[in-house]
Amino acid sequence: MIHVINTHNSVLNNFLSEIRNIEIQGDRMRFRRNLERVGEILAYEISKTFSYASAIVQTPVNSAMVMLPVEEVVVATVLRAGLPFHQGFLNYFDQAGNAFVSARRAYRQADGQVEIRFDSIYTPDLTGKQLLLVDPMLATGKSLVITYRELLKQGGIPVHTHIASVIASRQGVGYVEKELADEPLTLWTAAFDEGLTKKFYIDPGLGDAGDLAFGEKK
Repeated sequence: MIHVINTHNSVLNNFLSEIRNIEIQGDRMRFRRNLERVGEILAYEISKTFSYASAIVQTPVNSAMVMLPVEEVVVATVLRAGLPFHQGFLNYFDQAGNAFVSARRAYRQADGQVEIRFDSIYTPDLTGKQLLLVDPMLATGKSLVITYRELLKQGGIPVHTHIASVIASRQGVGYVEKELADEPLTLWTAAFDEGLTKKFYIDPGLGDAGDLAFGEKK
């Protein structure tokens, strides 16, 4: 199942517009903050799917019954582009565990393919928890599928996985659905784009999220 949040108009549209706008992207602080804001909105939407239990809190006047989520959460992201987006989720799931994947995407001129190179993975125990795998751009889907499998290999099996992106391509979503068809997961994206460029960037997308957030790399 995939949820595309901007199919219903909301303040999210403002943040997406600025994230995509080449005239605004040069402000790195604003770009990072908008990624964070989109993460907050997606975190809120995902929280609606959790299980809740009643609890009593004491106010200065009397006791009050509240409903609180019962699941433990781990938020995982891929360095470095995912960091601001990841922070948006942490702003709402402030007690969550955290997992980080260090990976690089290399474009091979010879055959026009993208090679994913993994450096390291840091993850807490995922067993029986809600895993939120958050990455701003779901382009081809290949790196995300590899990341998911590596996280489970090292961290254990979560009860459910929510894959969240700022922008997803049709090809990327199709690849994830095909490769992970038997896995207990849900896809979430703020916006859905149809195409990919020859170098596998989402079209129209927004460009390179890592470079826009933190500066160009060598």
